[in-house]
Amino acid sequence: MNRTATRALDGLRRLAGMATTLLVTSFLVFSSLYLAPGDPASFLVRGRSASPQELAEIRRQYGFDQPFLVRYGHWLDQVLHGDFGRSYIFHQDVGSVIWSRLPATLLLVGVSALLIAVVGIAAGMAGALRRGKRTDSVLMLLVTVGAAAPAFVVAVLLRSQFGVRLGWFPTIGNGTGVLDRLHHVVLPAVALSVTFVALVTRVTRSAMLEELGREHVEVSVSRGTPRWTMIRCHVLRNALGPIVTVSALLISGMLVSTSIVETAFGMSGVGSLLVQSVNQMDFQVVQAIVLLVVAAFVVVNALVDVAHPLIDPRVAAAGSAR
Repeated sequence: MNRTATRALDGLRRLAGMATTLLVTSFLVFSSLYLAPGDPASFLVRGRSASPQELAEIRRQYGFDQPFLVRYGHWLDQVLHGDFGRSYIFHQDVGSVIWSRLPATLLLVGVSALLIAVVGIAAGMAGALRRGKRTDSVLMLLVTVGAAAPAFVVAVLLRSQFGVRLGWFPTIGNGTGVLDRLHHVVLPAVALSVTFVALVTRVTRSAMLEELGREHVEVSVSRGTPRWTMIRCHVLRNALGPIVTVSALLISGMLVSTSIVETAFGMSGVGSLLVQSVNQMDFQVVQAIVLLVVAAFVVVNALVDVAHPLIDPRVAAAGSAR
């Protein structure tokens, strides 16, 4: 089998895997509505006393009187056409409700991702290049604390110190205008990224140390190659594979963590919408958000698989040899 056919087959396998994962996820997400205790129709009356006739009409209106697989098939068909249903609380299309909150969350994730990439990789490189010295010891101590610190604890500390005590940053809301929004998102982004920065720092440090110990790097040093040229061409380039992979997967999973940070800082984003929808049992919104988060994770994972051989030619060479 030639290389083109092999790549095409690998691509079809990835697409099939993505489709299967999303299909299974959609089934589990839809089933979650019916795993909750009680009658779904009773949630919709919001504690009001309803007659059996009214409950029967609600079941008929929302399709609860139909068999489970019929309801799932109808819902899946709607989702494939971009229709996630109608919110029980907001009385709007779920897509419109999520879309109105999405810009704030994307800005938060974008700024956090920038912090993770810049600070995490820089700190990991510094630790690897200063291994065994005071800089490395301090960085590893900070990494250990950062990896163990819950996001809500970091959020409370940042709010109290930099928001309330010093007054440098606002502590609630999204802000208005580009600069004001960026000003509002600084503290939430830091709170969201602390744990992820610590993880990326560890991965970067380990990958750099592994490459620094390879034979071709030692040969390059013995030949008098300038230090930073050697690091850039022989160490960092070969270490980028695991660094980019872990960073991308962490960033794609960050959407779940936004719920904690957005709630702590009173931001109106998808994360806080998820918490609100769970508390108020707005199942249509919860199902849509969970499905979108899983889809984002699956897509990023697939992109990482495609990009990894481009970043590290050794992966492509190993695949060709197999």
